[in-house]
Amino acid sequence: MPEGDTVWRTARLLDRALAGHQLVSTDFRVPQLATHDLAGGRVRNTASRGKHLLTRIDADRQWTLHTHLKMEGAWQAYTRGSTWRRPTHSARVVLETADRVAVGFSLGIVELLAREDEHLAVGHLGPDLLGQSWDEDEALRRITADLSRPVIQALLDQTCMAGVGNMYAAELCFTSGVAPTSPVGDVPDMRRMVRRAKLMLEANKERAEQSTTGDLRRNRRTWVYRQESCLRCGTAVSVDMVGPVGRERAAYWCANCQPG
Repeated sequence: MPEGDTVWRTARLLDRALAGHQLVSTDFRVPQLATHDLAGGRVRNTASRGKHLLTRIDADRQWTLHTHLKMEGAWQAYTRGSTWRRPTHSARVVLETADRVAVGFSLGIVELLAREDEHLAVGHLGPDLLGQSWDEDEALRRITADLSRPVIQALLDQTCMAGVGNMYAAELCFTSGVAPTSPVGDVPDMRRMVRRAKLMLEANKERAEQSTTGDLRRNRRTWVYRQESCLRCGTAVSVDMVGPVGRERAAYWCANCQPG
């Protein structure tokens, strides 16, 4: 699933392609929105909220198109007439202006909300690591509300802090020297981990290739995430599925560097 910085870049892509422009055609290829037509509406902006995208369109009323990439989704922007880089059958939303086309492929969530109802889609989220109203103290309060909870579950819980996915969760545990299944209460400095999460996403939000090591070379960008061996000490990386039944996520760690 894309990390918060990937979604932030997607919002910027859509904003640059559509903001301020009138829509000449809209095509919602999901059953619940099949009859909706916002042609003639003007796109105000697109914003990210954690891993959610909010595209605001002023048409017959003020609408917000709420989308989520989930595991396989992506938004792409083209000049009109260009060949799409993904299969046509995977398109879920097509928004066209006079000279640009934005296509949402394989989107996990597509819904149209009245602007005043945006909170129904994102109101449950914790402080957004890349949001203008980022609140470190509130994020820390939410994460530490249950000190017995495994730290990787707390990091991945978007109601605590929005924007961290599998990769950052694994790398944050590594750089803090704790095993992902360690209780939050055993983390020596949880505030430092929260602050490091903010720094990691900020460092990567402007570049397509994410790196938590500072090295952008292939196979050198992460310490343990999807690595065969720890980039620091060479120990074989441990991998296991952790989390509540039905919502397990892959965790990566080095038993030598993260003895927790």
